[in-house]
Order: sequence, then C-alpha cells, then structure tokens
Amino acid sequence: MNIPAELKYTKDHEWVKIDGDIVTVGITDFAQSELGDIVYVEVETLDETLDVEEVFGTVEAVKTVSDLFLPVSGEIIEFNELLEDEPEKVNSDPYGEGWMVKIKCTNTSEFDNLLSADDYKAIIGA
Repeated sequence: MNIPAELKYTKDHEWVKIDGDIVTVGITDFAQSELGDIVYVEVETLDETLDVEEVFGTVEAVKTVSDLFLPVSGEIIEFNELLEDEPEKVNSDPYGEGWMVKIKCTNTSEFDNLLSADDYKAIIGA
C-alpha cells in the first residue's frame, strides 16, 4: 500500500498535495484498490468555490459510484482532463497522472485538519 509521507490525507480517502494556497487532490491508493477499476471521473464544479467537505465530483468504478469531497474550502481551478479519456490513470498512478483537481484554497488554516500519512495509515489499518 503506497501512502506517500509528504502528502496530507482525509478520512474520505483523498490525498492532498499542498503548494502555497494551491492544493492538488486525488484519491488514495487504498481508495482506488477498494473501488476497483475506475471507468469514469466526473467533476462539474470547475471554476466554482465550495466549502470544505462539499461534494466536488464523483468517481465511477465497475461496481460502485463514490462522491468526492473537498478537503479544504476553495475554488476548483483545474480538472485533470487526461481522466476524461483515461480514467484508469486513477488506478495505475493515483498520486501522479491520476490526480483529479486543483483548488485555490480560501482558508489555509484548514490544512491543520488534514491527516498525516501515519494518521491515515491508522484509519485504514495499514
């Protein structure tokens, strides 16, 4: 199970890469393995400003559909368009080419609520 130490995590199995007030978000290796083969990623919130834990999109696998929750408040400034044609990148490279959105965070104090790699490992029993 790959859980990079330099990233932050949420209880909803999303990873967060922080770069100033811009965060990149995707789902964790654990989440993609639980979901199975990803067949579609939908994000209709591009250019919208949402609050922390609001649904920003969905990920559809062969056997289920899961909501994606915003890890921090902010504006969705970019969607990984590669996923429109190659949603399987979420399975094969969840922390690289499988990223989902970039957010301009409006409240960086919310970073304090994100989980460390060790805290996330404790949640999933890794």
